[in-house]
Amino acid sequence: MKVNEELLRSLVEKVLVEAEGATQQKESAGPGFQKQVDPSGVLGVKVSTVELEPFEGRQDVRLKDLATLEEAPRIGCGIMELRDGADFEWTLTYDEWDVILEGRLEIKVDGRVIGGDAGDALYIPRGSHIHFTTPKYAKFAYTVFPADW
Repeated sequence: MKVNEELLRSLVEKVLVEAEGATQQKESAGPGFQKQVDPSGVLGVKVSTVELEPFEGRQDVRLKDLATLEEAPRIGCGIMELRDGADFEWTLTYDEWDVILEGRLEIKVDGRVIGGDAGDALYIPRGSHIHFTTPKYAKFAYTVFPADW
């Protein structure tokens, strides 16, 4: 059987191109924001590009998850924004850390208020029944465990 040298060269080049592409990072304008996905599983999100969406039809509460369960099956992360003095009642079925990016976030729990400003972080344990509130405006990054709550 005689091997066609041109066909063999073409196949080798195709395999090399595909192998190189699989090891490079992908950058996409994912669902509403720019995300960099490395084959190792490392993700990078350009937070300034995240387009928040109304939560449960509310215009004063907007959010966007930054990773799918396939990308990050154990821990979730997203950006949330409260506008116009929003008061949002919620019971957590997961542990959550909130890092305040802009404004002031307040957590009302059992008649008390725990608050933070830009640069501060708040932890809310699983099972807490709270109100996310803000006097005027708050934008924060949330991290939840487990991701599949």
